[in-house]
Amino acid sequence: MLVLISYDINTIDNGGQRRLRNIAKTCLDYGQRVQFSVFECEVDPTQWIFLKDKLLKIADLEKDSIRFYLLGSNWTNKIEHYGNKKPIDLHGSLVI
Repeated sequence: MLVLISYDINTIDNGGQRRLRNIAKTCLDYGQRVQFSVFECEVDPTQWIFLKDKLLKIADLEKDSIRFYLLGSNWTNKIEHYGNKKPIDLHGSLVI
């Protein structure tokens, strides 16, 4: 299933920058960055449970905000993209 994750981390306090980096690193382990604070993560149900748990443990929910948009397994027809930063085909061939 595809999960769209967006977040707004308060970086004014001492731990804010660290939380911001840790949230981004965790999201990168599961998906791709599509905007500065927005990630598309294709995960199975078990991965989703672990990802959500990790992010909620990193964030300070008194100061930060995280949104999860569950687009499901049939997500390809639910996304339209215009402009630069062409999306990566998650199911295409990987060339290294």
